[in-house]
Amino acid sequence: MTVEVSDVPEAKRYEARVDGESKVAGVAEYIRTTELVAFVHTEVETEHEGAGVGSALVRTALDEARAANLRVLATCPFFAGWISRHPEYQDLLYQSRSKVSD
Repeated sequence: MTVEVSDVPEAKRYEARVDGESKVAGVAEYIRTTELVAFVHTEVETEHEGAGVGSALVRTALDEARAANLRVLATCPFFAGWISRHPEYQDLLYQSRSKVSD
């Protein structure tokens, strides 16, 4: 099984297709600024769950964020969980720089 992932900026999401099919097998929705990309929702079609479609979406999106020098805000539980299991991507995570006043 081959998973192809592409960014569709006009839809604000990454789309995954399996084995050259035209039907979308999964999506990862995002909000992008000039400095940050927030991944807000990931969904994989039932027939493709557990087949690596979600992982392909995350890996491609994070690799592209790194290439664009963007920080990542993983509000989507799937993205957050995936990053927690792949420490080589944790450096991309956005860290709030706010200070707490006494």
